[in-house]
Amino acid sequence: MELYLPLFFMAAMGLSMLIYVVLDGYDLGVGMLLPFATDEEKDQMVASIGPFWDANETWLVLGVGILLIAFPQAHGIVLTALYLPVTIMLMGLILRGVAFDFRVKAGADHKPLWNRLFFIGSLVTAMAQGWMLGSYITGLSLSMTNLLFSVLIALTLPALYIMLGSAWLNIKTDGVLQEKARRWLCMTVLPMGVGLILVSIATPIASPTISAKWFSLPNFLFLSPIPLISGIAYVMLMTMCMNPSAREKLPDWAAFACLVVICTMATLGLGYSIFPEIVIGQLNIWDAAAETGSLIVIFIGALLTLPAIIIYSIFIYRIFGGKSKGLSYGE
Repeated sequence: MELYLPLFFMAAMGLSMLIYVVLDGYDLGVGMLLPFATDEEKDQMVASIGPFWDANETWLVLGVGILLIAFPQAHGIVLTALYLPVTIMLMGLILRGVAFDFRVKAGADHKPLWNRLFFIGSLVTAMAQGWMLGSYITGLSLSMTNLLFSVLIALTLPALYIMLGSAWLNIKTDGVLQEKARRWLCMTVLPMGVGLILVSIATPIASPTISAKWFSLPNFLFLSPIPLISGIAYVMLMTMCMNPSAREKLPDWAAFACLVVICTMATLGLGYSIFPEIVIGQLNIWDAAAETGSLIVIFIGALLTLPAIIIYSIFIYRIFGGKSKGLSYGE
């Protein structure tokens, strides 16, 4: 049990973060796209994420909760080092939540203000998460190289979220807004690709530990499917953008599925890069784990909580499936 319980919680935390990036990523992306839409389109965009965004953020709470309860030592180190960006992220999330509700109830004179604040909250949240990811990958150190790497991730992650948001709108809307979503997707695909290449180059430079794991034989051969599959998914996205006739033959969810594949491959690559450490260069998962008796109790709770969240998420996505229409709230 001492060996396998930390592995289970590490996997559960990684899964939670992957699902969060995909699901909350698209609604953050929709928020960042608001300035480029008309007033009527803004309402439809918000309606496309309205039933889902609270549930999407549940995965972030679950991931951080696992870190706190199952790996308390790592939680102390990580949250202490990332105190400022975490605070900024929470402020962005709060601003989004307030703006989401107030933009609907506000009069015509104030609605543009809440739209701008919803955009700002989405952008601030995405950039703070990028900074946190970059800092974590580089072992939470404050060297100039690592700070520049954190800046790079902070600029790259919003591009991924915007692509996820565009792909989501392609699924949930039709007509003029759907065409706009496709244009937004194609405008972002090249910057995101350049960003991914730069991150792939910078990561082994910023972290010698990750470089040693990837660029040695036979590891390099075993890991080659990760960049290969990611490359295929990216080429498919480029093909959809450059060849509209080919795109029309594919279902609306094809672009979103390609982005999910890229996110999944990136998560698998990151998981391999840091394992068995949970704080690079400082703690492995067994040293950071809580006492075995506590983990057993937490494990029982996780067996109840994880399926409940998954079932609930599937339920709401089925109930509110199909194309979204205009935004309306009961009086």
